[in-house]
Amino acid sequence: MHVQDAEIVMSAVDPKQYPGTGFPEIALAGRSNVGKSSFINKLINRKALARTSSKPGKTQTLNFYLINNFFYFVDVPGYGYAKVSKTERAKWGRMMETYFTQRDQMKHVFLVVDFRHEPTIDDIQMKDFIEYYDIPYTVVATKADKIPRGKWNQHFYQIKKALNLPSDESLILFSSETGEGFDKAWKLIEDILED
Repeated sequence: MHVQDAEIVMSAVDPKQYPGTGFPEIALAGRSNVGKSSFINKLINRKALARTSSKPGKTQTLNFYLINNFFYFVDVPGYGYAKVSKTERAKWGRMMETYFTQRDQMKHVFLVVDFRHEPTIDDIQMKDFIEYYDIPYTVVATKADKIPRGKWNQHFYQIKKALNLPSDESLILFSSETGEGFDKAWKLIEDILED
């Protein structure tokens, strides 16, 4: 897909604030600082539409990015950031649960993990949550450029095993630096939107 038009249209904390356009939505879930914003920016070929931050826990709302006036990427708050209070974390949890379980327009979740590390307990819980609610998902392992190619297989299977993924197709290796996984991610997005 050639992206001609991309804009952040709103940040929402509850369903009353979600867009009313009816366009399909693809959500991105993952730990704070795992590279969700860089993933979006790479896919839409923009340097900084999705705000990246060196400070974890920056995204505190559901951020809706309208792409080609056709679908949304929805960046949800990163989980697993220790410096956020329990109350705040619980609030984010409720906001995310409401979105994931009640939003008909949400067609697919990209669960974003860090290719360099084994998935965390939070990653596993997020994946279990997505599966429990029978939401279609794909795992995207970012920062692939940080691992020597000779070790890719080892890391790939470590993530696949930790998350108990059904097939190799459930996992896309991605690098916002080199563009690794770019075509595969877009092909999947196009398939999702055609359904």
